[in-house]
Amino acid sequence: MDLYEKLLSGEEKLSLVGLGYVGMPIAVAFARKIKVVGFDLNEKKIELYKAGVDPTNEVGGEVIKNTTVEFTADPSKLKEAKFHIVAVPTPVNPDHTPDLTPVEGASRILGQNLQKGSVVVFESTVYPGVTEDICVPILEKESGLKCGVDFKIGYSPERINPGDKVHRLETITKIVSGMDEETLDTVAKVYELVVEAGVHRAESIKVAEAAKVIENSQRDINIAFMNELSIIFNKMGIDTKSVLEAAGTKWNFLKFQPGLVGGHCIGVDPYYLTYKAEELGYHSQIILSGRRINDDMGKYVAESLVKNLIKADIPVKGAKVAILGFTFKENCPDTRNTKVIDIYKELQEYGITPVVVDPAADADEAKRLYGITFNTMDDVKNMDAVVVAVAHKQFLSLDKKTISSFFNPAHHKKVFSDIKGIYDRKEYLTDDYIYWRL
Repeated sequence: MDLYEKLLSGEEKLSLVGLGYVGMPIAVAFARKIKVVGFDLNEKKIELYKAGVDPTNEVGGEVIKNTTVEFTADPSKLKEAKFHIVAVPTPVNPDHTPDLTPVEGASRILGQNLQKGSVVVFESTVYPGVTEDICVPILEKESGLKCGVDFKIGYSPERINPGDKVHRLETITKIVSGMDEETLDTVAKVYELVVEAGVHRAESIKVAEAAKVIENSQRDINIAFMNELSIIFNKMGIDTKSVLEAAGTKWNFLKFQPGLVGGHCIGVDPYYLTYKAEELGYHSQIILSGRRINDDMGKYVAESLVKNLIKADIPVKGAKVAILGFTFKENCPDTRNTKVIDIYKELQEYGITPVVVDPAADADEAKRLYGITFNTMDDVKNMDAVVVAVAHKQFLSLDKKTISSFFNPAHHKKVFSDIKGIYDRKEYLTDDYIYWRL
């Protein structure tokens, strides 16, 4: 009986190492079919899961309550599993070089608890070569086992889109790869248990790693182009959204929008690719130029707001500005690598006091990562300007009367930045408003 059949019969278990926005939904999905051990070092997070609470909002508390996943912060429980999926984050350092600390740490813990006959599949986004050149030696050293003899490895990049209820693990084609044909077949069959859309068998681990890292690099470059257009059109006095709506009537026009590019994927993955390219003596032209544009957008938004305050004859120093939304994307509690922090810091540089409100965000995480304490919607009054930075559903229903109540009534002009363009622009093209959007 092979490993796949043993998983199906309940004789062996699957482990999920890293139970964040990506790992937890994967663990829950597999637990509907086979026995699953869900491991994370964060004991507080494990206790929440055990209590039936979903801090990620990815599957919901009711699903967590009813799942059969064995949630644990005890690394020794990994010894009970033979098929391991590693889904830890791969961030970048302040100098934009890859920070492989989480994936190296996960490899160490897994190696210390690895059993003969195991298959280890990495899902973390990395540059081509990390799985075989960095993770395998750590697994071998910590376990005393030999890769290819005592255990096998594969790679299957995550494609889960946090906060997206349509494009989920089950509905997105899964890229799978293995160190040999036998491993590839096992990895493919295991993932086919939960991925209704099917799998794509990549010809090698490096091909699978490369495919993942270019997916988000491509998106990053396209958004950078939109952001550059936004800067140009704003200088021309043309509304970018209107231009894109017109251009979008052509069948082959790619419908991207300008915006802040944060999160753990689009704003990070391109640096993994360019880092490896630099190692090989090639300096990226297009990818890094796109990154520079996108990384500067928070500063650009803040500068545009300051200019509009000056136009409205409102003193910049000491101004109070409400920032509605702080997460890296709408309807998602995750604040890690949010670009709204760039707006916040830039406004502070001008002596402005930002008042941040985000009913969807993880407030504890924001306090820990950025030292920011959120205000409530009730605190948004007598403002000198308002920025709607994230298109949360809680903000979509705000009408003009409500938005107008946020401002200091003494001002003749209301400075309003609708970054994502979620409101009807024509409604705000009035004498008492200075409306701006990307």
